[in-house]
Amino acid sequence: MQKNYLILLLVFTFYSCKKASAPPPPQINSFYKTVVTADDRKTITAEEAKTYHVNTTYQYKYRTGNPGHYEYNYNVKGINTKGDSVFGNVNVQGKYGAGILEDSAAEIEINTEWVSQGKLKAVDKKGNEYSLIVKK
Repeated sequence: MQKNYLILLLVFTFYSCKKASAPPPPQINSFYKTVVTADDRKTITAEEAKTYHVNTTYQYKYRTGNPGHYEYNYNVKGINTKGDSVFGNVNVQGKYGAGILEDSAAEIEINTEWVSQGKLKAVDKKGNEYSLIVKK
């Protein structure tokens, strides 16, 4: 009889100890975006306006955000792979950003990546590459 209780206890313990599915991680409310888009440079949100900062000592036009999460706005100029001149405006957060370039024909939406101090590599939606520098 004791063996039956022991077996019943073991079976009960085995089935009651199933792994519970972990709850999803909590959502953190933040105005920080994970990806910068070309449209970010067109408007400044109310949250960004609270941290809007201009400092003429540096190359950026303005900066928004808080330490560790700054988004910078730059005027840029450069060339495409054919050697044609382009110019435009980009927003960058960390190493990556996005913006709009203009050439003699049209406006071009680009994604950017820092390659060195003051120099960016950009690619448009068609895969065309651009070498850019930050205007002073």
